[in-house]
Amino acid sequence: MLNRRHILSGVAFAALPRSALAQDYPQRPVRVIVPYAPGGASDILARLIQPHLERTLGQSFVVDNRGGGASQVGTQAVAIATPDGYTVGIIDSAFVINPGLFAGKLPYDTKKDFAPVSLLAMSPLVLVVHPDVAAKTTQELVALAKRKPGEVTFASAGLGTAIHLAGEQFRQVAQVDINHIPYRGGGPSVIDLLAGKVDFTFSTIPAILEHVRGGKVRALGITSATRHIHLAEVPTMTEAGLAGIDSAPLFGMVAPAATAPAVLARLNAAAAGAVKSDALNARLIEIGYVPAGSTGDEFRARIESEIDKWTRIIQAANIKPT
Repeated sequence: MLNRRHILSGVAFAALPRSALAQDYPQRPVRVIVPYAPGGASDILARLIQPHLERTLGQSFVVDNRGGGASQVGTQAVAIATPDGYTVGIIDSAFVINPGLFAGKLPYDTKKDFAPVSLLAMSPLVLVVHPDVAAKTTQELVALAKRKPGEVTFASAGLGTAIHLAGEQFRQVAQVDINHIPYRGGGPSVIDLLAGKVDFTFSTIPAILEHVRGGKVRALGITSATRHIHLAEVPTMTEAGLAGIDSAPLFGMVAPAATAPAVLARLNAAAAGAVKSDALNARLIEIGYVPAGSTGDEFRARIESEIDKWTRIIQAANIKPT
């Protein structure tokens, strides 16, 4: 909810000439809100892009970690910030999953309260099974699940997470009955997969690459549109015969909704240019991201399509937040 202070500051801000606001932007440090504690994928991306933004725009970009509420605390802080370009946010898949998961109970409107700046990167997921599972391909895993309905176990990082919804998308597309086992985070789910306590999961490349290379898990498919340089032998889900599976967590930058177009244009040029630069592009690929660098309009269209997709999947599975 917006309080009186935010409303008054917004009125005062709106009275300023838009051209004056955008001229010579930025003239002071910019706050970059990450809606998670330090160390996660969103935080890593923010800190990798930070020096490139500072060099391009000539001001400090200060990362501000605001965890809590399945990313809602930090995301709301962006929504209610003065729309002058001095507060931006880094968002991930929770941004497009939460509207369907919380069904109108969010403290902001995801489609109306933000100005998309750029889709920065994707992080494809890898479908992996324990070596003892009698499936060497995705189609063999599907066949196994159909032979043993409700017996094949799927580990996720928690209810409503990107990993959970990747498994749910797999279940709906493949039309199989699998046994979902939610954990408190991706780490514990991978630990139990390695121990053979669960049959399969979806995982990010950084979290699972070492285990794939060491033969501790078997990679069956990847959710990106093309194969990944680190797992060139692993087919895409389309190549594996499940074209409808496109679960790949996204990462992007947004600003408050009323931010001036000229300011958004400067932010977009800097942010998209950063992830496309040779040095950062190569570093992102090295650690498992797929760099993007879209326009604001392209990112808005992607956000809306992702919200619609995940809402349909959540409703079909009747998933409720805990």
